[in-house]
Amino acid sequence: MNYWLLKTEAAKYSWNDLVRDKSTFWNGVRNYQARNNLKAMKIGDLAFFYHSVDEKQILGVVRVIRTAYPDKDDPDWVMLDIEPVKSLKISVTLEMIKNCADLKEMAMLKLSRLSVSPVRESEFQKILEIGCTKM
Repeated sequence: MNYWLLKTEAAKYSWNDLVRDKSTFWNGVRNYQARNNLKAMKIGDLAFFYHSVDEKQILGVVRVIRTAYPDKDDPDWVMLDIEPVKSLKISVTLEMIKNCADLKEMAMLKLSRLSVSPVRESEFQKILEIGCTKM
């Protein structure tokens, strides 16, 4: 299994929207590296759901339920489907991530504009720990 981080603007589609909808497609990615990350995601992979822009926090964990397929708005790009798995008991803010020595090398910090980034298993477990959440 691989781990990922998916960024979204809460005003466009929030964690609460996903929980309400029970699943959704993840589209609109227009960066080649992020697209390659979407293509690398497999059914069952887990990802953090991160509100960017205003909130800057991880709120929950999602699971990939359908691998990459042509984006409905532009078939040169891809989208995939996800479902919510679990809300974090405590949201993990960007500041908390930046202040944790074990997370200093996270791709989201090194490539801050990337909307889909890989997460190491140790980083995934550390964020769950900070968020007081067990899987």
